[in-house]
Amino acid sequence: MNTEKLIEKQISSRLVFDGVVAHLYLDEILLPNGERSTREYLKHNGAVAVLAIDKDDNAYIVNQYRYPHGRVITEIPAGKLDFAEEDHLEAAMRELREETGLTSASVTYLGEYIPSPALLSEVIYLYYATDLSLGAQDLDEDEFLSVEKLPFDMLVQKVLNGEITDGKTVCAVLKVDKMRNEKK
Repeated sequence: MNTEKLIEKQISSRLVFDGVVAHLYLDEILLPNGERSTREYLKHNGAVAVLAIDKDDNAYIVNQYRYPHGRVITEIPAGKLDFAEEDHLEAAMRELREETGLTSASVTYLGEYIPSPALLSEVIYLYYATDLSLGAQDLDEDEFLSVEKLPFDMLVQKVLNGEITDGKTVCAVLKVDKMRNEKK
């Protein structure tokens, strides 16, 4: 399939809001048919997320209040990149340690997850961590969360029955479940 005919070209770009985490742009673009239009989008440095599973097959998840949704969301440990070029693996291991106190001696890269491609430039880099050691949690000053440990099979069921709806968590859990089932 020739996707070249789908490309939109930027004519101009204007920063509308420059936040700490997100930067809102309004761009004028040229559509593939030659017409002009606009695109609003948020630029974001990206993020990492880690599905950590211990030797007893327990997964570590966090419960955190997410302001835009007005409720506590259950998700795997995750966090934003401090800068766009930050090493993804190092950031993932930092976030795992900060949020759960865990470190990992064996990490597998699961790939990229793009949470909202029509609105956000954010890419979340997913990891699977095993061979875990427990240390001290080191939360950011403005971070409040609780860590929960549950059997991986139960986590898979919570994803499948809709109790866990966070996209990066759903993606990582299903990828790891598929990987593990293929090894059997």
